[in-house]
Amino acid sequence: MPTLLRRVDSQSSDDTVVDTTPRTFERQLGETETSYFLPSRNNGVNDMYLHLGFHASRSTMLQLRVALVWAILRLRHPLLASKVEMTDYTDIKFVYNPPDCASDALKDAAHAIEYRTQTKEELVDVYLNGPRTLDDERLSYLIISSAEANQGPQANFDLLLCATHFLGDGMALHQCANDFFTLLSSQASLEMMLNDEWEKRVGSIKAKESLSSFGLPDSLETRLPRGADGKFQHAVNRIDFQNSQNKLIGGQSFPRQFGQERKTVVPTISYHADQTQTILKKCKTNGVSISAALFSICNHAWAQTSKEWTQPTMMYSALNLRPTLTASASLNDTYWFLAIGYFNVVLPSFFPSQPEDTERTFWHRARIAKNQSTRAAKNPMLASRSLEMARERGSRARMWAREDDEKALGIWQAPPPKSKPATGTATPTAPQTCLIGLSLLGNLDGIYKHANFPSIKLHTLTTGSRQRPGGMLLFGYTFCGKLWISLGYDENGFDENVPKFWENVQKTVETFLM
Repeated sequence: MPTLLRRVDSQSSDDTVVDTTPRTFERQLGETETSYFLPSRNNGVNDMYLHLGFHASRSTMLQLRVALVWAILRLRHPLLASKVEMTDYTDIKFVYNPPDCASDALKDAAHAIEYRTQTKEELVDVYLNGPRTLDDERLSYLIISSAEANQGPQANFDLLLCATHFLGDGMALHQCANDFFTLLSSQASLEMMLNDEWEKRVGSIKAKESLSSFGLPDSLETRLPRGADGKFQHAVNRIDFQNSQNKLIGGQSFPRQFGQERKTVVPTISYHADQTQTILKKCKTNGVSISAALFSICNHAWAQTSKEWTQPTMMYSALNLRPTLTASASLNDTYWFLAIGYFNVVLPSFFPSQPEDTERTFWHRARIAKNQSTRAAKNPMLASRSLEMARERGSRARMWAREDDEKALGIWQAPPPKSKPATGTATPTAPQTCLIGLSLLGNLDGIYKHANFPSIKLHTLTTGSRQRPGGMLLFGYTFCGKLWISLGYDENGFDENVPKFWENVQKTVETFLM
């Protein structure tokens, strides 16, 4: 739980008690948050962005209105306005200083907004490949851009909502964007809304010592349900986790190339509404969602790209843990927190040569992917496995961070090589290489309540994150009634197989889903 720090009351000359010290709220990062924070320190690896293109009146997008809306959201979701302080690898904390008044909240929000005249492509490229936008003092940022020279009343705008990944996940980004547009379209006074929000979030607790109604949301690990405690149960959970990991087999990977500076590109394709309805109907007929079909699409596209099929294909995806979490008094109504786990889908790599057999196999693989995804989400050991995975990811992140820091200081020493087992005693292990990660966002029109902001017409959505060299992630979602598929990858980190794969992804959709 967060704690209230540094409250100091001093007496003035007339014996009136005056509170002169800002109240500060803080808590330690959880294991999952730490696993995202530590790699982000140098170059912003995993810093998220959400781009939305939309038409709106220029009066709606006045800078004061945008700043007021952003200030309201930052009050509702204090992690957006927090910073991170790191003492050592095991002492990393969020720190939040609530604004002293509504005008201070507005001023703080205005410092976290930037206005540009760049195109969507320029915005995304600069964010992904330029200097890092975020840092430990600025965990979220809002960029509004309009590249149109026409000064008419209506214009096209691009919004880039930026946040570090250890603040939250993709669902938080999308819900925040929906709330942003809903507030922006409000006919009520935004100034009064900000004043009311500050009074509710900050003013009402000025004389209180308790954080029962205010504070930072608890970490994922403290909110995952826990069963029986004790050394025996911990051992059982650990063995179950290791057994589940040992079952994963994957021997397919894109050939890498090294030596060039990372350059992330995000080729994107969308299918118009009629095509999307055909695709969704075809998936429903075959008993799967588009999310399950995307695993099979990647599986088939890879089989068309590489003819080396001796090992299975393994892909990973994020698992939404929000339905699993226990209630939290400190959560309030914020959705800005990180609540994701991970699961893998393993499929055979080969496909039959006959067309009729190929299509039958394609849909069979999609149903296999559906079953594996369902088993991961509904497994009775989901909470304990997620806790074990979080501990493992946090431990690895600390080890790699320490190694990176020591290398930067020139004091790192390679550990001694492990002794090799005697001939004939080593147990061969199956490869566990992932081909690609999939971010399956589902139907985003279920999050964006377009009817709540009728004067704003959303038309384009792209999302992703800053990557490490050799990074790759495929996104699939429906938005504005259209299916969108995008592939974010380091074009300098791979050979020509990736463009071939992307071309085969599109061909696979056309062949089996349309």
